[in-house]
Amino acid sequence: MGRSTVRERCARSPARLVQARQGAGVFVLATEPDEDWRTRLRRASVVDVYEIREMVEGRATELAALRRTDDDLAAIDRALAARTAALPADGAAGRRVEAFIDADIALHAAIVRAAHNPILVDLFAEFVPVLREGLLEVTSLMDVRRHDLDHGRDAHAALVEAVRDRDPSAAARIIAAELEQTLDGLRNR
Repeated sequence: MGRSTVRERCARSPARLVQARQGAGVFVLATEPDEDWRTRLRRASVVDVYEIREMVEGRATELAALRRTDDDLAAIDRALAARTAALPADGAAGRRVEAFIDADIALHAAIVRAAHNPILVDLFAEFVPVLREGLLEVTSLMDVRRHDLDHGRDAHAALVEAVRDRDPSAAARIIAAELEQTLDGLRNR
């Protein structure tokens, strides 16, 4: 094989597989390419995503409580009302559960947006597709009842009030307890 062929293949090699050192040659660094963030996230379990959510949303709710505007509160209130309205009746499944999951995620996204940190907003948005699919999968495997989905209604209302009252420690404490309760349920299913 000629040098130009080798040079061309090295130039098209995925990042971090080979490294060219002038005067020394080309060295193999790895035989498999590293996964990018989105690929790794798509493979993640819903439990993995929830563990990261605990960290991200804990700080996001603190920032939201400190930085929220009246417009943010209006958006959060609308999202909380939509979550409450989407709560399925006993025995309901399918689209009603899907609508509830979407409304729940929309409420959390509204609170994260109220933190006014664009990187945090983008990071949360990266989790949403994996989170949504994982929750849909979990609920399809379980006998979902209204009380299963409704367990967080009071906690979500309290979270919104903590953000409204500009109480970052209460907001962080509430979201941590809510996410931990769901995470425990996911781990024990």
